[in-house]
Amino acid sequence: MNSETSLVEERVEQLLSDSDFQSESTEELRGRQYDLGLAWVNFPQGWGGLGVSPNLQRLVDGAVRDAGGGAPQSRHFFGLTMAGPTIVNHGSDELRSRMLRPMFTGEDVWCQLFSEPGAGSDLAGLACKAERDGDEWVITGQKVWNTLAHLANRAMLVARTDPTVPKHRGMTYFALDMTAPGVEVRPLRQITGEAEFNEVYLTEVRVPDADRVGDVGQGWGVAMTTLMNERITIGGGGGGPTRGSGAIAEAVRIWTEESDQNPALKDELMRLWIDAEVLRLTNMRASQNRKVGTPGPEGSIAKLMFAEVNLSIYEMCVDLLGASALTGYDYEMRRSENLGLVGPAGSSRKMFLRSRANPIEGGTSEIQRNILGERVLGLPGEVRTDKELPWIDVPRS
Repeated sequence: MNSETSLVEERVEQLLSDSDFQSESTEELRGRQYDLGLAWVNFPQGWGGLGVSPNLQRLVDGAVRDAGGGAPQSRHFFGLTMAGPTIVNHGSDELRSRMLRPMFTGEDVWCQLFSEPGAGSDLAGLACKAERDGDEWVITGQKVWNTLAHLANRAMLVARTDPTVPKHRGMTYFALDMTAPGVEVRPLRQITGEAEFNEVYLTEVRVPDADRVGDVGQGWGVAMTTLMNERITIGGGGGGPTRGSGAIAEAVRIWTEESDQNPALKDELMRLWIDAEVLRLTNMRASQNRKVGTPGPEGSIAKLMFAEVNLSIYEMCVDLLGASALTGYDYEMRRSENLGLVGPAGSSRKMFLRSRANPIEGGTSEIQRNILGERVLGLPGEVRTDKELPWIDVPRS
């Protein structure tokens, strides 16, 4: 570990000495960071990493932040946290060389095309089909609840390439060009008034076989890498009790500055503060134990608890604000990442409405409980004893 730390510190020093964070563009700075192996330090050398412990990424990010380097915009979430780990683990060297660097620099914006109208949490039940035509695949189907698809020029796409085999085996994973002919994106207006979600229609979209990620028919395994990284990342978003960041900090701020400090709500606020702190510490422990490669099912714990804690915290924010929580919100669709909110009350109300999606996005809470029960606790799974019968529990011995 000491040698790994020394290597990272040496590269960080080189990055800082070679860079002007005040005048150079973000693309230039992040490109240099990638070339030095400081993009994802746990990735192999040559692909934006150094093959060292992922915990050392904090050292890099802290140094860049202190030097004046800004954090990536939220639109790059899918590329940095999901597409990157998937491609580095399952993509060919040629695919890695084409896609990882522009993904990190921000030249490419990624989205995720998994869910379908008839197959939401049941990813293996997808109907979007891909048929081979020489060195290309012709893809037709519909995807839905695709966050930021209206901004993306690349997408993680899973499609059915063999309908004759069991559903988990007949899928293939692609890196789709969202600008290709036949791709249509339609925004979905949310309860918040925004339209960050979309539905995507694919009509005979031609995708080069060179943009396939993993082997034909092995899309389920590739998709699991994506989903496990998604759950860990979403689960880590619960924040902690540090004042000035995270949902619970907003609740504490409202309690201190804007509420009437009703004593009846004080115990509830403190209970939520403890829940947020436990979640933060759990995420710290999980990240320290995380190994390079596909994370384990323990990420479902963080994702499940984040959804429940976040819901409760923003309910508390609205309770503390009282009638003022109903005012100050701009319902015009947000046209950039900086528009759509007016004032702290509007922000809390927006987040209260937005948090309704937390138990659904990234795998529903019901799915997370199934994963924890079967893969962590070792409980018997669910089986179908007859094609005409619904899913039933395996009898317990």
